[in-house]
Amino acid sequence: MDGFDHPIFTESLRRIHGWLEPTGLLDSLTTLEQEVVERLVHSSGDLSVASGVRFSPGACAQGLDSLLAGAAILTDTAMAAAAVAPMARRTLGVGVYSVLDWAPAKAPEGGTRAAEGLDRALEAHPGAVVLIGSAPTALVRLLERVAAGAPRPALVVGMPVGFVGVLESKALLAATDLPQIRLEGSRGGAGLVGASVNALLRRAWLDRPG
Repeated sequence: MDGFDHPIFTESLRRIHGWLEPTGLLDSLTTLEQEVVERLVHSSGDLSVASGVRFSPGACAQGLDSLLAGAAILTDTAMAAAAVAPMARRTLGVGVYSVLDWAPAKAPEGGTRAAEGLDRALEAHPGAVVLIGSAPTALVRLLERVAAGAPRPALVVGMPVGFVGVLESKALLAATDLPQIRLEGSRGGAGLVGASVNALLRRAWLDRPG
């Protein structure tokens, strides 16, 4: 593919597609959605991840279009930002920021730094692609802000990991009409939210004119 992908990565994706195709998990997905699923499997090393991925209609295409238009990428952790920044620089050059850049030095009582930083980050970058891989509190705060009239993000990648508040936050996201990519259950994390948007950035670059 125009020398963009390493041969090992290309072969990995070929094998993953070959393993997933007979399962029927890819049948109802668009090509772009399939690429996101396959990259999630590649990043996790776990074929079973594919069965937990959920897309709202047109979410991947909307996220890709927004990135092409220069939308910023906001992440709930520095680790997630680090997972995305190299691909962003290599492709579209869009800004990648952790909401912790706007967070207070200490978490408020009963809250988290990520949730507090999210408020200010959304004000600085309305219409961003938002990645939540670690902090369900940040996902809940995002949904509260949008319900209260804040600008809608271009795409929400909701994959907080863990066992406290995670399932509840994902259920709240699922109940909205926000463009979204979710990973059901307790799995998630910085690497997987990064993989999701990296798949979109890769496709945007491969499909660029000329």
